[in-house]
Amino acid sequence: MLTNIIYFLVFIILAFVLSIAVKAITRGVEAKQIIKDEKNNQIVDENENHNFEVINKIKELKNLHDQKILNDDEFKKAKEKILK
Repeated sequence: MLTNIIYFLVFIILAFVLSIAVKAITRGVEAKQIIKDEKNNQIVDENENHNFEVINKIKELKNLHDQKILNDDEFKKAKEKILK
C-alpha cells in the first residue's frame, strides 16, 4: 500500500516536471520564431529604404536631364551606375 502511494507521488512529480519542460521548450521555440520574424522585418525595412534611395537618386538624375545639365549618354551611364 505504501509502495503504491510512493509510486503515485513519483508519477505526479514526474508529470509536473514534464509539463514544466514542455512549457519551457514551447516558449523557447516561440521566442526563436519572434526573433526570426523581427530580423526578416528589419531586412525588408532596409531593402525598402535602399529602394527609396535609388528612386530618389534616379529622380534627381531625371531632373538634371530635364534641365539639360546632363545629356542622354551621361544620364544613361549615371542611371546604370546607380542600378548596379
